[in-house]
Amino acid sequence: MKMPDSKTIVVCGAGTMGSGIAQVCAAAGFSTIVYDVQEDVLQKAREAIDNSLQYLIDKQKISVEESLSVKSRLQFTHDLAICKGDLIIEAIVERMEIKVSLLTALAALNHETCILATNTSSLSVTALQERLPLPHRVAGLHFFNPAPVMKLVEIVKGKHTSIETIQTLEAITLAMGKTGVHCLDAPGFIVNHVARPYYLTGLRMVEQGIATPQTVDAALEAAGFKMGPFRLMDLIGIDINYSASQQVWQALGHPARLQPSALQQQKVADKHLGRKTKKGFYDY
Repeated sequence: MKMPDSKTIVVCGAGTMGSGIAQVCAAAGFSTIVYDVQEDVLQKAREAIDNSLQYLIDKQKISVEESLSVKSRLQFTHDLAICKGDLIIEAIVERMEIKVSLLTALAALNHETCILATNTSSLSVTALQERLPLPHRVAGLHFFNPAPVMKLVEIVKGKHTSIETIQTLEAITLAMGKTGVHCLDAPGFIVNHVARPYYLTGLRMVEQGIATPQTVDAALEAAGFKMGPFRLMDLIGIDINYSASQQVWQALGHPARLQPSALQQQKVADKHLGRKTKKGFYDY
């Protein structure tokens, strides 16, 4: 295994997932640049990281000095020209054209050995890398929300990803204190493929009037699951979860058992996206 050569990591997208990934990178000792086109989103990311670090201080998991050290390694910017590093982690909206546009621009700014990693939860890494220069240095690096807490990271090898790229990402993931799981590019990778029935079965039961979101969650949590499907969808973001369902369903040829839920689609249309909008299947 190669040791982490990366000294600077650029996280593109300062939403809930991006800010969490940035905190993980900085806490692991990497100089971390956080990029977003919106200044207000960058400010919210600063506040979210500050609050997260303060929580860790209050729980006596880190010291004030350690918190200050993490913050010292973070730089926030809306200037793409500053986004130069050894590893790019893209965590923006789940739309292929926008990801291609951003990563193409970043590839032109950075050296040829810079790894371009996407945090996509469901889009094809192979389809993405085939539209970028030097596809061998493009891979998936899929974190789970909340990134500072969740240990799992899927390291996704596209058709053209080099072994050296995967080895470097494995070493970096280990340095972050995460558990890296390797998988080949496939619809939904591992977790989002396996988890579809967990969400969809609960959604079908609510649509059919068999149970409420609250009773489904209560039953599954009492059975040992840490979070029921509806609380989990609210945490992840109902829009993100719905997008993953669509991608997996379409990529597998529209099987009836994985057809996305109309109830979830309506939540997205109403912009009731869960915790981030203060309203989803629950009110916050």
